[in-house]
Amino acid sequence: MSYHSRLNKSQDPPDLDTQFRRAQEGVPSPSSLLMSLPEAVMKSGSVRPAVPTAGQSQPGFPNVRHLTIDDFEIGRPLGKGKFGNVYLARLKESHFIVALKVLFKSQIEKEGLEHQLRREIEIQAHLQHPNILRLYNYFHDARRVYLILEYAPRGELYKELQKSHTLDEQRTATIMEELADALTYCHEKKVIHRDIKPENLLLGFRGEVKIADFGWSVHTPSLRRKTMCGTLDYLPPEMIEGRTYNEKVDLWCIGVLCYELLVGNPPFESNSHNETYRRILKVDVRFPPSIPSGAKDLISKLLRYQPLERLPLDQILEHPWVRAHSRRVLPPSAQMAS
Repeated sequence: MSYHSRLNKSQDPPDLDTQFRRAQEGVPSPSSLLMSLPEAVMKSGSVRPAVPTAGQSQPGFPNVRHLTIDDFEIGRPLGKGKFGNVYLARLKESHFIVALKVLFKSQIEKEGLEHQLRREIEIQAHLQHPNILRLYNYFHDARRVYLILEYAPRGELYKELQKSHTLDEQRTATIMEELADALTYCHEKKVIHRDIKPENLLLGFRGEVKIADFGWSVHTPSLRRKTMCGTLDYLPPEMIEGRTYNEKVDLWCIGVLCYELLVGNPPFESNSHNETYRRILKVDVRFPPSIPSGAKDLISKLLRYQPLERLPLDQILEHPWVRAHSRRVLPPSAQMAS
């Protein structure tokens, strides 16, 4: 579920940005967070909610005792999905602003997605990077699971793309640098995202991209998988063909994303699934005249049939087009991310 999918700015409380800034002032760095992760989060009462242990600080959260829904003031909905909703929320005690993702256990169990949810929590809770949405904590009751997420005040990249149809070189190159840096961090942690697309990218207070929705992510020490998932337009050839794949699927995805941001639609989009599959397998990329030559060069080096031929993340960061146009502004916590 993309939690900003129905963001409606007209519903914002007065001075929400000001509230957001004030609420985060003086908050310790994310490195002070401690997660106690679930082994069986779906079974009510089988694990206790993740809370800091005695002596551990956690920004805005009550120390030692368990969190419950009563610890929060619930605001407007940020998004609605099949399994529940996401709300703007504020901790009563500290006024710390978060996004509260509320999932119904019955729906998740009905679809057999307990394992996927558990994996999402376990992966995202361990990731601390300025371009990755933080999962601060979680708790649950008899009917629901609550994920306490970082609030991304500027909403979905998808919404921005819908409004403007395309993004300019500066904005696109900046996003490519941010994603290459964040994915370098993920891959070092043996995490493959597998579903990079505009709907899963949120925008922070300064417009910085934050990777969200780790529901399709996988942590695998070998970084090799053989499961088909993700969004059709963004699927790489090796996943369509059922070949064993590795972290280089994310390189394909950001190549598709770069094209979509500059052109306004994905490169292999067609009227039928079969035609989309055919074009992906042939790497049938058609560049419009409007696309800058530097961006065309980068995309061409990412959209390669053979994963080993795709431009590595460190070379994306050093690519001349990215270097010339990126205007990345890192939050202060960037220096503290490992």
